[in-house]
Amino acid sequence: MRKALVLASVLLVAGCSTTVAGTPVAESFDGTDDSELRDLLTECDAVADDQIAATVGGDAIERGFFGAICRWDVAGPNGIVKVSFNWFENGSLGVERETNEKMMYTISDITVQGRKAIRSQPRDDPASCGVTAGSPESGIVGWWVQYLPSPGHPDPCEAATTLMDLTINLSR
Repeated sequence: MRKALVLASVLLVAGCSTTVAGTPVAESFDGTDDSELRDLLTECDAVADDQIAATVGGDAIERGFFGAICRWDVAGPNGIVKVSFNWFENGSLGVERETNEKMMYTISDITVQGRKAIRSQPRDDPASCGVTAGSPESGIVGWWVQYLPSPGHPDPCEAATTLMDLTINLSR
């Protein structure tokens, strides 16, 4: 019985395999036009760190990640503030709205610098808010501000909207 099971397994794996003819060749990169690669690292610089800190009411800021989603921790008199920025080249406001609806967030249509945008806020977390707008070229950009629970924090939606305003203004 065991031999039959092993034989059946070997035949199943052999029947699912594919052979690709040819010799693999690595794509070359000569470094002469690396502007696209450099640009991938500058998206987190859409708004200067000191402007982010000032916008959310902090005085010390630390970056935690570079990439499609940029993150900062900001410290100040209102405690710690978590700030995130995203830029999705293939994103859309429709998909963002659907996703936020599935998470049962409160969603508002707004405009920032004349662009359609949405503001999203978890119903059970008044210390968090996000603003997403169409990016200048394609896709979407978004800011999320979350004040860690502390009494008397500023309005996270106002901070996220201001960060979006700075982003769109700088990208013209």
